[in-house]
Amino acid sequence: MKSKALLLFILIAVLMSLLVYSQWKVPQRQISGVLEADEIRVGSRLGGRVAEVLVEEGEKVQIGDLLLRLEPFDLRERLAEAQSMLAARQAEYDKLRTGLRPQEIAQSRSRVERSKAMLDKLKAGPLPEEIAAAQARWHLSQAQLVRAKSSHERTMQLWNRGGGAVTREEADQAIEGLKIAESAEQVRKEELSLMERGSRKEDIAVAEAEYSQSVQALELAEAGFRKEEIEQAHQIVLAAEASFKAIELQLKELEVRAGVDGVVDAMQLRPGDLVPPNGPVLTLIDTSRIWIRAYVPENQLNLELGQVFEARVDSYPSETFPAELTYVAERGEFTPRNAQTTEERSKQVFRVKLHLREGLSKLRPGMAVDVRIDRPLASQK
Repeated sequence: MKSKALLLFILIAVLMSLLVYSQWKVPQRQISGVLEADEIRVGSRLGGRVAEVLVEEGEKVQIGDLLLRLEPFDLRERLAEAQSMLAARQAEYDKLRTGLRPQEIAQSRSRVERSKAMLDKLKAGPLPEEIAAAQARWHLSQAQLVRAKSSHERTMQLWNRGGGAVTREEADQAIEGLKIAESAEQVRKEELSLMERGSRKEDIAVAEAEYSQSVQALELAEAGFRKEEIEQAHQIVLAAEASFKAIELQLKELEVRAGVDGVVDAMQLRPGDLVPPNGPVLTLIDTSRIWIRAYVPENQLNLELGQVFEARVDSYPSETFPAELTYVAERGEFTPRNAQTTEERSKQVFRVKLHLREGLSKLRPGMAVDVRIDRPLASQK
C-alpha cells in the first residue's frame, strides 16, 4: 500500500515538474518566407527574325551556352564592305607614313637637274661653234642668192628676146628660184642675228621658274608628307576600324547566349518569329544565387548581418540548410497578406534577405521556408 502511494506521489511530482517546465519553457522564434532567385531577362540589342531556337523551357544551361540565333540579313555583306574600306584606309595611311619611294625621289631629282641644265643653257646662250655654223649657213644662202639672181637675169634676157630659146616654164622656174633664194638668205640672216643676241629674257624667266618649282618638289619629296596629313589619315583609319568593329558586335548580337548558370523559365519563341531590339526574349532563373525573402516582427529584430541561421523546407523535412542574413530593411512596413509570422499580434515587420550557401541543387524558387532565428549557427563577420 505504501509503495502504491509512493508511486502515485512520484507520478504527481513528475506531472507537476512538466507543468512548471512547460510554463517556463521559452518558445522557438521562427519566421516564414519564400525562396527567391534572380530572374535574368536576356535578348538581343539588334533584334530580327529568329533562325534557330536551341533550348526549351525548364532546360538547364551554363554561362555561354547558345540559346537562340537570329538571321544575319545583310550584316555579313556590310562587314565585308567595312573590311575592304578599312584595308584601303590602312594602305593610304601606311603610304603617307612611309613617304615616297626612292624611285619617285630620284625622278624628282632628275627633273631638277634637267630644268637646271635648261636654265644654264639659256643663260649661256649659243656656243661660238653654233654662231659660226649660223654664219656659214648665212654665207651659203648669200652665195645661193647670187647664183639665183644670175640665173634669173640670164633667163629673163633670153625670154625677152623671144625666138623660143627659153620656154615659159623655164622663165617661171627662174623667178621662183630667185624668190626662194631671197627668202632662205633672209631666214639665215635672222637666225644668225638671234644667236648673236643670245636667249630672250622671257625664256630665261620661264626656265628659272621651272627650275625653282622642280627644286621645291624635290624638297617636298625628300621631306615626306605633312604630319597633319598623316594624322588625318590615321584618324580615318580609326573611324573605319570602329565601323568594322561595330558591325562585328552586331553579328555577335545575332547569337543570344546565357549570361549565368540557370534554368530556362519562360520562352515562347519559334523559328520565324520577329523579336524587337533591346527587348527580352526569354527569362533565365539564376540557380547559383537562391535567397529567402521573409519578414521579421519588430520585437524580434535583434539580428545582425552575417549571422547564419537554420532553414527548413517542406520538401526535405529532415534536412536543414544554413542561411546567412545579408539584408535588413531600413524602414518597417505592415505585414503583407501572403507573409506568415509566428506572432500574429506583431503588425510592424521588416523585410530581410537570407542567402542560402548549401543545397542549392535541391531547392527551387517559390518554395515555402521556415527560418529559426533564436539560435544562430555562426557568424560570417
